[in-house]
Amino acid sequence: MLWLFTAARRLARLGILGMNERNAAFILDHNPRGKFPLVDDKSRMHRLCRDIGVPTPEVYAEVASYSQLARLPKLLEGLTDFVIKPARGSAGRGVLVVSGRDGDAFRRHDGSALRPEELRQHLSDTLSGMFSLGGQPDSAIVQQRVTLHPAFAAVSHKGIPDVRVILYKNEPAMAMLRLPTKESGGRANLHQGGIGTGIDLDTGITHHAVQRNRAIEIHPDTGRPVVGLRVPGWRDVLALSRKVSKAVGLGYLGVDVVIDANHGPLLLEANARPGLAIQIANGRGLLPRLREIDEMLARVPEPARAWREAVAA
Repeated sequence: MLWLFTAARRLARLGILGMNERNAAFILDHNPRGKFPLVDDKSRMHRLCRDIGVPTPEVYAEVASYSQLARLPKLLEGLTDFVIKPARGSAGRGVLVVSGRDGDAFRRHDGSALRPEELRQHLSDTLSGMFSLGGQPDSAIVQQRVTLHPAFAAVSHKGIPDVRVILYKNEPAMAMLRLPTKESGGRANLHQGGIGTGIDLDTGITHHAVQRNRAIEIHPDTGRPVVGLRVPGWRDVLALSRKVSKAVGLGYLGVDVVIDANHGPLLLEANARPGLAIQIANGRGLLPRLREIDEMLARVPEPARAWREAVAA
């Protein structure tokens, strides 16, 4: 058992935030349960973004009942490029990306065919709660597909990267860029084999990268460096994240942002229980930064803080 205590002391020295401490000291203390349904529901978050002026991918349609499946051809009429998501999904489960169509059939983002009956079954599974938090009945949103930004073309495999920002008391605490790979099926999801690259908060440049918890410097599919990348529109990404954090009223929040080639940073979703892999992607622990934010806010009077936030926005 000695190794266990030795490992715990080493993690503490590195400032690693563990799951139990995250839940007890940050989520429980700073995230009122009554506000969880807002960030857990992508449809509600889309409406909030519209109200506060935060850009987000356009929603073309919402499928909330099985009866709508009979009218699916009409709902998708004229759409050739879109994404279907569970309104209350998590960890990227149930996300279906459509990049084109051939008559009545569709094409996935990887070029494979998608028959109308397969699309209908996917929507039926979504309504049943197969992909939702807690397995509860859900709805599906049909949303604008983001256009890949040229800055990421050389480090993305058949998918769109996104940026995760962790905010504590409305202040950015840590960020990472998630890159899709062949192993992840073109999804920017670390659990499925995507790449996590830590981002310097001041410059928006990536400084460390991992895949499957192993340090890397080169994208396994494209052979291009993933360290030293500059995220386009970085100041706008941080300003958008702060604005969303203040609007949802959660003190510890994960905000996911995509960089569209035509529209710039767009809010993808927010998470009241953001994971801890961002520490591995950055090669450092969250705790020192969270303490730094506490100390900074204790020193800065409220009027000066409001002025600084307005300037940053």
